[in-house]
Amino acid sequence: MAAATSADQLVEKLGVHIDPELLVLSLTHRSFAHEAGGIPTNERLEFLGDTVLGLVVTEALYRRHPGFSEGELAKMRAATVSQRALAAIARDLDLGPYLLLGKGELSTGGRDKDSILSDMLEAIFGAVYLSHGLEVARGLIERLVDPTLAIAADLGAGLDWKTSVQELAARLDLGVPEYDCAGEGPDHARVFTARIVLGGVVYGTGTGSAKKVAEQEAAAAAYHALQSLETGASATVGEPSTGA
Repeated sequence: MAAATSADQLVEKLGVHIDPELLVLSLTHRSFAHEAGGIPTNERLEFLGDTVLGLVVTEALYRRHPGFSEGELAKMRAATVSQRALAAIARDLDLGPYLLLGKGELSTGGRDKDSILSDMLEAIFGAVYLSHGLEVARGLIERLVDPTLAIAADLGAGLDWKTSVQELAARLDLGVPEYDCAGEGPDHARVFTARIVLGGVVYGTGTGSAKKVAEQEAAAAAYHALQSLETGASATVGEPSTGA
């Protein structure tokens, strides 16, 4: 963040004022810190933010789903606070451009890496907690993760798109999913496109800056397609015969 306006823009996106020093620290990746002579990184804030996030999400799930077992709640929490889910939130907010990264990470697409984006978001949660306390941090976290919380119960037993697709495909007797993935473009800006195939039929496609991201996106699309197929099959079975 080279200018104060950048900080103002980020605060506006988040809707919460953060102590300026903590804000910069939350965005400082270790690659940048190393090139800058060993200045502090966002890793301690990430550690704190991860704990605050876990508490807020755990309490929210506990209150929203009184009939769920400990195991079910744990799986839902894992889906909500996963690296992929947090990175998706960071992308929706377009937080990548605010990261302070070293030249090496910049050249390999660090601004769009799941691991870096999720760590930054947790560090921001930590910074908000230190700036304002738990209740303000809770408000921000709940606002940002609510869409994930809302669908966590429907993601499937594995709480992972690829696992969920495999389980649903097995129920529908469609066999084991196969992934066809190819990358295009230069190494520093490579884009992967994945297709998920079942029984010779493509059920979903996805793109991403990494193979696993593209495959998860394809699996998500396939999961919804298979859900519709399963629902349609169930409805057909239950329909009365219209024959003479």
